[in-house]
Amino acid sequence: MNLFQSMNITSTALTTNRLRMDVISSNMANADSTRAEFVDGEWQPYTRKMVALQPKARSFQSILSQTMGKNDHETSMNGVEVKEIVEDDSPFRMEYDPSHPDANEEGYVVLPNVDPLKETINLMAVTRSYEANVTVMNAAKSMYMKALEIGK
Repeated sequence: MNLFQSMNITSTALTTNRLRMDVISSNMANADSTRAEFVDGEWQPYTRKMVALQPKARSFQSILSQTMGKNDHETSMNGVEVKEIVEDDSPFRMEYDPSHPDANEEGYVVLPNVDPLKETINLMAVTRSYEANVTVMNAAKSMYMKALEIGK
């Protein structure tokens, strides 16, 4: 493992967690948006988005080294990356409000499938993960500074 490998891995986690926070914020901001997309002549409500993560792709050389039995720990530690942003396929919420401009003939309004409570909990978990990765980054930085002081 090279000197900055832990910082590189942590930086990928920080980047992906930041994107996850942005997507959650977008979900929260659109929790009541009834006109997000125009499909087949009708407005559709906002659809909740989620971030799908995957291990960061490895190079052919690292996979070859690992396959050939070289004990190179660097080959298995590359961090994380965003695979895609997917839409939640859970059904939309129906709320009775006949005075709403988007209410159907029965008086129901189709609202986004965003649950603000679930989004708040997800945001708290992502924030904790982000903070943990900042702590790892600061600890690594501190260790590198102590190592530099040894050389004085």
